[in-house]
Amino acid sequence: MTALLWTEDLGKDFVLHLQGGARIPVLRDVALAVAPGECVALAGPSGAGKSTLMRCLYGNYGAGTGRIFLRHQGAAVELTTADARQMRAIRRDSLGYVSQFLRVIPRVPALDIVAEPLVARGMDRAAARERARALLLRLNLPERLHGLPPATFSGGEQQRVNLARGFAPFYPVLLLDEPTASLDAANRAVVIRLIAEAKQAGAAIIGIFHDLEVRDRVADRLFEVLPIQDAA
Repeated sequence: MTALLWTEDLGKDFVLHLQGGARIPVLRDVALAVAPGECVALAGPSGAGKSTLMRCLYGNYGAGTGRIFLRHQGAAVELTTADARQMRAIRRDSLGYVSQFLRVIPRVPALDIVAEPLVARGMDRAAARERARALLLRLNLPERLHGLPPATFSGGEQQRVNLARGFAPFYPVLLLDEPTASLDAANRAVVIRLIAEAKQAGAAIIGIFHDLEVRDRVADRLFEVLPIQDAA
């Protein structure tokens, strides 16, 4: 089956400019491919580079070596050379990312934060807000909070807004970085169902799950990320 996202010999170093240009290798020769309907969980010890790999895949970090490809609008696009305009289109239509923390937008209600990516795709605002409302309710966020900016929400409430925003549109490729870290058992169960539904719809999902019970429920396979000294 044709992969929706794949890497070739991906590598990443960090350069410490304030320490004489010391170079810290984090990723080497990463070859990862994820197919439609598949959830791949990144596994490995803390500090091995799992979050670095996720940020490279999303384009927050530039790749040091190698290439990253994503299927966007029927064509293979090389993310490592995509310009800002291409990346905006890719993130709007093809590549979603749910991080551990919500980047709070001042004075914008939770409902509109969740609806925004749908409106960006051209959905009618009323329909987008209804989709956002349904997801927030499904994630057990009380309706009285929907009209409030989430800056004062608890960590778990903010995470539910973040999850609703990530699952509101259908992204062919979805990156999940600790999506259940701040959630109780009931909401973890909701997220497991959302992931299953996204897979059934054909999404390729890459995730970091420190909750092994959640990981075992959603992952089709593990992709091991090892510290450079251990991988040699």
